Amino acid sequence: MSATVKSGEAVGPEAGKTRATGARRVRAVRTKGGLSVRLDVRATAVGLLLLAGALAAAVALIGSGDYPMTPAEVLAALTGGGDAGQQYIVHDLRLPRVLVGLLVGVAFGVSGAVFQTVSRNPLGSPDVLGFAQGSSVGALTAIVYFQADAFGVAAGAVAGGVGTGIAIFLLAWKRGIHGYRFVLVGIGASAMLYAMVLFLMTKANIVEATRATTWMTGSLNGRDWDQVQPLAAVCAVLVPLLLLFGRPLRMLEMGDDAAYALGVRVDRVRIVVLLAAVVLVAAATAAAGPISFVALTAPQLARRLTLPRWLKGGGGGGGAPMPGPNLVLSGLMGALLLVAADWASQRLFGADQLPVGVLTGVLGGGHLLWLLATERKAGRV
Repeated sequence: MSATVKSGEAVGPEAGKTRATGARRVRAVRTKGGLSVRLDVRATAVGLLLLAGALAAAVALIGSGDYPMTPAEVLAALTGGGDAGQQYIVHDLRLPRVLVGLLVGVAFGVSGAVFQTVSRNPLGSPDVLGFAQGSSVGALTAIVYFQADAFGVAAGAVAGGVGTGIAIFLLAWKRGIHGYRFVLVGIGASAMLYAMVLFLMTKANIVEATRATTWMTGSLNGRDWDQVQPLAAVCAVLVPLLLLFGRPLRMLEMGDDAAYALGVRVDRVRIVVLLAAVVLVAAATAAAGPISFVALTAPQLARRLTLPRWLKGGGGGGGAPMPGPNLVLSGLMGALLLVAADWASQRLFGADQLPVGVLTGVLGGGHLLWLLATERKAGRV
């Protein structure tokens, strides 16, 4: 069994050597069992840096708060050291919040990469396509009409997100899913669902409206182990499943005809990955609220970090989709963005700590405007 390798890569007796392939450096490694794997040197280095950055931001976030702790004290408490007070602060108060942030960031990053790959459009993000609004409708329905507890609100958010995904998929289906039709249907659904959100807010009393507004902002405040465990279980199942579809997703970026010719069962792959990505988005939204623009921004940044230098000058086409879904890097970038944004929302605004969804909305909105401008300049919108 061997992995597909590009022209110019080291195989056979040359395995293990590093060669330049076009503008990229790829290392082919063969194990004693005969399995050969292809490692992109640049992508591997970027992935390690993103992982280190996400972990460093997590440690910094755990150390932030009314009782500040140094990184050394945080690491000591995480490994069983420190006094009883530090153990309580780290394990019971702050670690669940950070883990939710990391998991939500991974879920949004991976699902955003899937949507952008399937739609073959950089605007094909859960934020733009209405999935966050669908989850909001489900959560608000649970709050306003059923006075649901936290578990009920999470269940409503998941049901709303999954229902929205199925509806958009069915409305966009016409002998297959095509990128711009998928995006346009999603934008239309987003507008309709936002109107439903406003209607539900008018039906709520002051207590329910306050609770709903807090949830819709998107925040990691008050997150505990009750949010960590179900989200971790969903990510443990769906993220590896989507990674298994990495190669078919790469083929889909070349178009349905090319994917069919390469042996990809296009419709089956598209249904499976979209359903998994929708559930992933719904679970993340249920855990932290509709934190905006992480799913849009993370895959774009991850792809640009691994893009060959010769494409950055124009061959990549501004904001156009770039080769490969980069699911792992998108997930790591999402985790880094969300945890870093949560740290910044606590540290940079003094006593007026912002919910993380406010900061990601401001930064992500700026990124969306830049993306639209580059798409227009390239003649794609």
